[in-house]
Amino acid sequence: MPADLGLWIGFNVIVVFMLVLDLGVFHRHAHEVGIKEAAIWSAIWIGISVSFGAVVYATRGAEAGLQFYSGYLIEKALSVDNIFIFVMIFAYFRVPRRYQHRVLFWGIIGALVMRAAIIFAGAALIQRFDWMMYIFGAFLVLTGIRMGIRKDEEHDLEKNPVIRLARRFLPFTHEYHGQKFTVRQQAMRMGTPLLLVLIFVETTDLLFAMDSIPAVFAVTQDPFIVYTSNVFAILGLRALYFLVAGLVQRLRHLQYGLSIILVFVGVKMLLRDIYHISTQASLVFIISVLVIVVITSLISDRRQAGALTEAPVDKD
Repeated sequence: MPADLGLWIGFNVIVVFMLVLDLGVFHRHAHEVGIKEAAIWSAIWIGISVSFGAVVYATRGAEAGLQFYSGYLIEKALSVDNIFIFVMIFAYFRVPRRYQHRVLFWGIIGALVMRAAIIFAGAALIQRFDWMMYIFGAFLVLTGIRMGIRKDEEHDLEKNPVIRLARRFLPFTHEYHGQKFTVRQQAMRMGTPLLLVLIFVETTDLLFAMDSIPAVFAVTQDPFIVYTSNVFAILGLRALYFLVAGLVQRLRHLQYGLSIILVFVGVKMLLRDIYHISTQASLVFIISVLVIVVITSLISDRRQAGALTEAPVDKD
């Protein structure tokens, strides 16, 4: 218990300190986040996450450490799918790049609160109703299959029920007012388009959490490991977005890799009383799938680019 208490305290101190440092010092003034800055912050968050996992490994044992890394990797991989949505949202609402970090920062703060509620509620349900693991497993298998067969579609965000509901109950300005979420106009408080984007980001993450959190429960039912691995993966998402936002379109096979991972962890849940798949085996499988889909995506992208370059030009 003292070790757990120390880990909880250390975890919260790290998170609060890094968030204050991030917004209060390095991003106190709105600016466009460049590749170099995003790469540095990504390396920092990954380094902190790996180091914290090493502490868990040393204090709670090898199994707990491997569970943390597996949960972190699953959440990190699935969070890449969020980046596709962020790109679409920011492009649709024409959010200036210098304001995007602020939206993601507060969006992730809200996500941490919502995920904490989901994780601890889920852990309580599993402890009380063991059969909930089978429900989660079946849900993940179905979600993975749906992800594998889905097709890219054009989305009219103005028809989205979240956007329509927000516009119905809140007045919004038509133009941005710097990085403000609300402004006072005509003797009334109005939301800016930046607030509308923030609301959409929050609800989108809530939907993604319904997939990713049950997936981590396939690795462990320990709320501490589920929550900390989730938080570290999500906190690094902002920097990852600015680092790879322009590259995600090239990862054309990513959805198939994520589909395979979700089906795998779902099957692991369903077979838990029949056949035990070790944490080490799960970690190796997840890493292998991600490496394969990245390599095949880049090869496919290069081949398509080469085909377009060699295509004959119609002079007529």
